Amino acid sequence: MKIGVISDTHIPERFEHIPEVVLEAFEQVDMVMHAGDLVSLAVLDELKSVCQRVEAVSGNMDSQAVMRKFPPKQVFNIQGFKIGLMHGSGAPVNLVTILKDAFKNDKPDVIIFGHSHQPMNKLEDGILFFNPGSATDTLLSDASYGIIEINQEINAKIIRI
Repeated sequence: MKIGVISDTHIPERFEHIPEVVLEAFEQVDMVMHAGDLVSLAVLDELKSVCQRVEAVSGNMDSQAVMRKFPPKQVFNIQGFKIGLMHGSGAPVNLVTILKDAFKNDKPDVIIFGHSHQPMNKLEDGILFFNPGSATDTLLSDASYGIIEINQEINAKIIRI
């Protein structure tokens, strides 16, 4: 299973569309996960144009339409691994602690999140914390997205645009 991971697109506020290089990469995945701050539901249409299965959560900057469509937190069982998906909140320095607490009863193998616009691919306390960064914002870091491959193990990578 190959998963394309994206977050903090802030469309149309920061960018009109998802960058073409991301859409091209997501043509090769089985599923896309968006970790919130889509802002507009048009992002969902763009992602579905290249991948049938798109999952998402709402973020703190999302429109009411996005918040009605997507919950703030989801958990998926994929090939024997538990994957948590949540945008995140609060100061970036506290994000991992906040996420650990939010998922403490779910016992995930991976927590995919956003909010900070800064990529992270870090194993802590047996949990992989994976933030793809933002594909449309270069203020705090290079624009980026992620790919997670799940077979007998989990392999995750950040791709800079």
